[in-house]
Amino acid sequence: MWQRSVVSDWLLVDEQNPVAAQAGRGLRVLLADFVPADGLTVVVGGDGFLLRSVAARKFEGEFLGLNAGNLGFLHNDVSSWEAAAAALMAGDYRVLPFPLLEAKVSLADGGERTVWAMNELYLERSTGQAARLSLTIDDIEVVDSLVCDGLIVATALGSTAYSFSAGGAPAHPLLHLLKITPICPHRPRLTPFDLPPTARVRVRVEVGEYRPVRAVVDGDALADVCDVSVGLSDRRVRLGYFFDHDFTGHLLRKIVIP
Repeated sequence: MWQRSVVSDWLLVDEQNPVAAQAGRGLRVLLADFVPADGLTVVVGGDGFLLRSVAARKFEGEFLGLNAGNLGFLHNDVSSWEAAAAALMAGDYRVLPFPLLEAKVSLADGGERTVWAMNELYLERSTGQAARLSLTIDDIEVVDSLVCDGLIVATALGSTAYSFSAGGAPAHPLLHLLKITPICPHRPRLTPFDLPPTARVRVRVEVGEYRPVRAVVDGDALADVCDVSVGLSDRRVRLGYFFDHDFTGHLLRKIVIP
């Protein structure tokens, strides 16, 4: 269970993060007279806290993140909390729609789930044995038995997270695409690659009774998965960014330039 502090119904603060907790106390004073736009939620914390906050509100409304974490790629950087409060009060931000992943997940017990993700869905082995996965894209079989630790399907927005750590190239967050990144592929040595936003990806777990696999959807796990069909959804998550937020500079400074 993740913890949060609700200063009001529109301000969420990660109380487990000392920087965020202190900022939240200051923002409560600075924004005492602030009347937010309908549906706006201001989120203070790191990327993981923002993902959990958005999911907890079922992707409804608008979310403006203020970075109090380490990387904070999904957030607005904050030079001073006073300046951030002033920008909010003045309405100096824009709200942009980003596509969600939508996946239909079949479980070994016969159950089915439909799930959504802002960043990524990945399959990973649940035991010490490697997973065996088959991968099909738009009815074209890519590989019938990929021996690996797992496979990531990510949005452009999520491409700088686990996909990047696993060897996938980071994508500009304003692009609409799917990123496919194998996790430690052993046989065959499948390379990471990109797909257009219309692509549909299907991953089936081979011999799952001996080599169980779980799916992780923006940090939430589903055990004993046997089949996943995933693509970009018609649903969008709406994220707010200050007018001076530079997506290209953000990507280059935080991810590309070592």
